[in-house]
Amino acid sequence: MSEDPRSSPDKNRIKLERLELALRASNEGIWDWQTDQKEIYYSRRILEFLECGKDRAPNLFLPPYDSIFPEDKHAFTLAVTQALQDSGPETLAVDARIRAGGGDWRWLKIRGTVVRNRDGKAARIAGSMINISQRKAAEAQVEEERFLLRQLIDHVPLQIYFKNLESNFIMANQRMAEWMGFTHESELIQKHDRDFFDHDHWKPAEDDEKNIIKSGTSIIDQLEHETWHKGSETWVITSKFPWRDRRGQIKGTFGVSSDVTKLVKAERQATDLAHQLQLKNQAFEEELLLAREIQQALADEGFPAIAPGKHGHLTFGARYIPISGLAGDFFEVTQVNENCLSVLICDVMGHGVRSALIVAMLRGLLEKQRAQSNEPGLFLQGLNDGLAAILERAGTTMFATAFFGLVDLSTGTFKYACAGHPGPIISGRNGVRQIARDRSHKGPGLGLRKGASFPTNEIELAEIDRIVLFTDGVLEAENQSGEPFFENRLMEIISRESGESLECLLNDILESVLAFSDRKQFDDDVCLLGIDVTRTRQSVPAEITGSL
Repeated sequence: MSEDPRSSPDKNRIKLERLELALRASNEGIWDWQTDQKEIYYSRRILEFLECGKDRAPNLFLPPYDSIFPEDKHAFTLAVTQALQDSGPETLAVDARIRAGGGDWRWLKIRGTVVRNRDGKAARIAGSMINISQRKAAEAQVEEERFLLRQLIDHVPLQIYFKNLESNFIMANQRMAEWMGFTHESELIQKHDRDFFDHDHWKPAEDDEKNIIKSGTSIIDQLEHETWHKGSETWVITSKFPWRDRRGQIKGTFGVSSDVTKLVKAERQATDLAHQLQLKNQAFEEELLLAREIQQALADEGFPAIAPGKHGHLTFGARYIPISGLAGDFFEVTQVNENCLSVLICDVMGHGVRSALIVAMLRGLLEKQRAQSNEPGLFLQGLNDGLAAILERAGTTMFATAFFGLVDLSTGTFKYACAGHPGPIISGRNGVRQIARDRSHKGPGLGLRKGASFPTNEIELAEIDRIVLFTDGVLEAENQSGEPFFENRLMEIISRESGESLECLLNDILESVLAFSDRKQFDDDVCLLGIDVTRTRQSVPAEITGSL
C-alpha cells in the first residue's frame, strides 16, 4: 500500500515542530546562510539572543564584523575565512562575544556545517548558536579564583608541595622550587628528596610520608634538619598531610614548610651566650649581694648617742625598704658636736645599679662636706657642685633630691636646707604641718647644675615634738583610681598617732601605704626617718610652763 503524498507536508511540519521544541529545550537556535547572499536566516531563539527583530538582525559572518567583540574578532574572522575557502573545512566552530541590540555582550557558541558545490566552493553554511554567557562567566570566575590562589601560593613565605605515592614531587610553588635550587617549579616535578639531601634526612622524611599514606594522619610543626648533598645544612618547620582526591582516596601527600635556619642558628648562639651570661651574672649577683649587704649595714649602723641638752632629748627611728637589690634612697644621722646632730635623707633618680653608684658618690662627697655641716645651705651646695662635676665628666644625666637638717640642743634650733626633696612633716605646739614646702625654701635637685644655691631656714626647737622625713616611695603609691598617697594622708596619720611611740607611728605609716596601694606593694624604694624631741620640765619654754 503506497503512502499518501498529502501527508508529507504534515510530517515535515511535525518534524520542524519537534526540532523547534528540541532546540528550545536546549536553549539553541538555528541559522542558515546562502553564502552568495547578504541575508541570513536566524531562528526566533537566535533573534532573542541578539535582542533584535528579523529585519534588523545583522549577518554576523560578513565583514567588517562590527558586532564581534574586539578581542574575539581575530579568531572569529579566521574561522569564517577558513570555512569560505575553496575545499576548506566542512565545519565552522567558534566561540565569540556578540553585541546584542541592547548593547550588552553575549557569549555565543557558534557551530555550522559547510555545504560545498562540485568545485569545492562554500555555497551554504547552516548550523546552531547557543548562549553560553553564564558558562563563560562561571569559567572566568573559576579561572580568576585559580589565578588568585596560584598568586597566593607562589607568594606566601612558605614552601608548598604535593608528592605522589612514591614521594616524587608533582607540584610545588615558586618558593619551593627556589628552595630546591631551581628557577621554575616544572624543573622539580618527578624529583625525589634523595636527589637533593643526604640519607640522614631524605630517608626519615620518606618514612614519614609513607606512614601518612598508610595511616591517613598528619604531622604538624615538625622540626627537620636538612643536610644537603652540596654540604650545607638548613632547618625547616614542616607540616605534612594526606592528599586525597574528591572520592577520599589517598593519592599521596602534601606539605607546608618554613625556613627557620636563622632562628635555629640564633637559638644555638643564644644558648651559648646565655651560658656565658649566666656565668657573668653569677659573678655580678655576688657583687650585687655584697653591695647590698654594705648598703644595708650602713642603713642599720644605728644612731649616735647624744646627751640630753637644755632644750630636750632626741629619740630616733627609721625604716628602710629597697625594692631591688640596690637602692637609690639612703639616710644618715651624724653627730656634729656634743650638743648637735645632723640628719640627711636622699633619693637618687631611679633605682638599681646606676642609682647605687650615685649613692656611693654622694657618700664619698659627704666626708668632704663635714666642715660645712653647721650651714645646711652651704653643705648641700658643696654636694651639688661635686656631684654635677662628676656627672659632667661622665657625660650622663642623673640627679638626687635631698633634705639636710641640723638639730642643735644647745641653741634650741632646727636649721635646714632642701634640694628638691619633699619637705619633712613636723608636729608640735602649732599642730601638724609640712616644712620646706614653698618653692622659695627649696633649691634644685643635686647634680643638675653647678653653682646652684640652697637657702637655709630655721625653726625653734620648741615648736617641734616630732619630725618625720621620708622619700617619695611613700607618696607615689597609687590606689585603684590612680590617685597617689600624697602628703595629706601622711599628715593625717601623724596627727592621729601623736600619742603613740615613734616605732608604732612608723609601722602604721607603712601599713597604711600598703593598704592604700592597688598592688599592695611599694613601687619605689622607701626611706622613713623619725625624730622625737622629748623635753624635761627645765627645757619647756617659760610661756608654756606658765600655762601648766
